[in-house]
Amino acid sequence: MALELYFHPLSSYSQKAVIAFYENDISFEPNVLNIGDPVQSAEVKALWPIGKFPVLRDETRGVTVGEASIIIEYLALHRPGPTPLVPADPDAAWQVRMRDRFFDFYVNDQIGIVIADRARPVAQKNTMDVEAARKRLRTALDVIEAEMATRTWAAGDAFSMADCAAAPALFYANDVMPFADSHPHTMRYHQRLSQRSSYARVLKEAEPYLHLVPKE
Repeated sequence: MALELYFHPLSSYSQKAVIAFYENDISFEPNVLNIGDPVQSAEVKALWPIGKFPVLRDETRGVTVGEASIIIEYLALHRPGPTPLVPADPDAAWQVRMRDRFFDFYVNDQIGIVIADRARPVAQKNTMDVEAARKRLRTALDVIEAEMATRTWAAGDAFSMADCAAAPALFYANDVMPFADSHPHTMRYHQRLSQRSSYARVLKEAEPYLHLVPKE
């Protein structure tokens, strides 16, 4: 198959990329990684020396694409479908990209700090970093709450790359810092995302792995 995606169903950034494939019914060969497998790790690093995933390999064009946002941009350019995840209008596009970055940096990455700390032995926990991450996450949720009071999707009326980023970010944020009572507009947005067929499929595929997420 021309498109091969190296990813893990539990990874929020992997989920973000896979939503884009499902949203536009783009066929791909899934290479589900066994995290910690040295053979698979070497295979990913041979394609993308940074060693992070998801990583897309387009054999037809002889191109390797790293980073979830760039994978979505690449698909929008070379495998466009009925849902334009990156708008053609430049003004609409920068707003989508800004919110995509917002969900990645200020929601998803903060969650990563908290969840990673849960897995550490007590003596190695970093309370200061976790509290700083929680503070940034609370601020981000306040921003989202204000915006989603008048919007259907992250950048307006159309589902976009920003929503691909928001879906897994808010799923894990609700685990780290439940927000149904404090941020009702954000919760309703989270529910819309979870009911979207592309993300509902991603969530279904993640279910067998959810027990691996460290708990408090």
